[in-house]
Amino acid sequence: MNKAILAASIVVAAVAIFFVYSQFIDLDFGDGGVPIIKDFVQVSENGKGRADLDDSAFQIGQVSTVQASSSELSLPDLFAKVEKSVVQITDSDETNPLDSRLGSGFVYDTNGHIITNYHVVNGGGRLDVTFLDGTVYRATLIGSDPFTDLAVLYVEDVPREKLVPLPLGNSSNIRVGEQVAAIGNPFGLSGSMSAGIVSGVGRLIPTQEAGGFSIPDVIQTDAPINPGNSGGPLLNMRGEVIGINSAIFSTTGQFAGVGFAIPSDTMTKVVPSLITTGSFKHPWLGVSGRDMTPGIADRLNLEEPRGFLVMEVVAGSPAEQAGIRGGNQEVVIDGVPVMLGGDVIISIDDRTVRKIDDILVYLQRDKEVGDELKLTILRDGREMNVTAVLAARPSQQESP
Repeated sequence: MNKAILAASIVVAAVAIFFVYSQFIDLDFGDGGVPIIKDFVQVSENGKGRADLDDSAFQIGQVSTVQASSSELSLPDLFAKVEKSVVQITDSDETNPLDSRLGSGFVYDTNGHIITNYHVVNGGGRLDVTFLDGTVYRATLIGSDPFTDLAVLYVEDVPREKLVPLPLGNSSNIRVGEQVAAIGNPFGLSGSMSAGIVSGVGRLIPTQEAGGFSIPDVIQTDAPINPGNSGGPLLNMRGEVIGINSAIFSTTGQFAGVGFAIPSDTMTKVVPSLITTGSFKHPWLGVSGRDMTPGIADRLNLEEPRGFLVMEVVAGSPAEQAGIRGGNQEVVIDGVPVMLGGDVIISIDDRTVRKIDDILVYLQRDKEVGDELKLTILRDGREMNVTAVLAARPSQQESP
């Protein structure tokens, strides 16, 4: 069990999560075809990084200059409204073209900031941004966050008329069944649109690395998403960005009807920090364990299978400092090894915890580093409250 995570184990039989960037020559998602999140990358091959830029590069310009429509648009009208704001992004490896990457992005503000996925631009190659009219500008990676798969590029000396920011919507208001559209560059085919619906909300998907953490509150869609779509916007029918297309569930690496987008609420919270500081500090508790199951609940004599069983507590973490206890007795329940003896978290800040997703989403949406978190736990059959002060989530290199 990874001691640095606050996530439940996710087991997917014969199915993998693919982060859908496109390689220039070989689109086979075999060995090396799936991007691996390794480090916080701040300097690209062209030699430029944050330290080489003027302070003006880290100022947020005017956002949302494209006003959302007051009513739902047709798909052709939606595309016409937003197409100028969507760009193609290339991460070129001149020594090995097979390692080059192609994805999508969109304009965030009038100061030349482009939002995309971290896995699209973490190859360390030369970064270029291509606008709708075919003009290409060299870009610098100025901020990245593997924990949410978000990154911000900065392009200099772009004419103001090319920088048409898209409005970020409120992803917490979306409902399953709403019509959505994805725009990007699948297989390098620039300016492509696909349509579908919101298939699910509040999904939890694992990052490729980043210390084994998972991305919470993710939107599921059946709008076709293919290699090259990563980093492009997922839009509602009023022209608002409600997510950034990132990954698919597939047995082959090609779209199979289940795509995932990082929600706009996450972008609203994370992106400004990526621009101004280069990174984002995620609130962190420091426990790992399992969601409650009927088998575990029966073994613990609980009335219902609800809550999160703490099996390990990270040394020095907010959880340890608050007195949260991990497990000390390994047993097998329903064929699965489980460490019993730890606390069961049943609510946080008076909000019911059914499973780990409830904790992760609440921390992501509502908490900051340094905030207090009240946890209601079950310990030896007794209910009690403890308070933890959330710390910054450690990077993979800092994790025990």
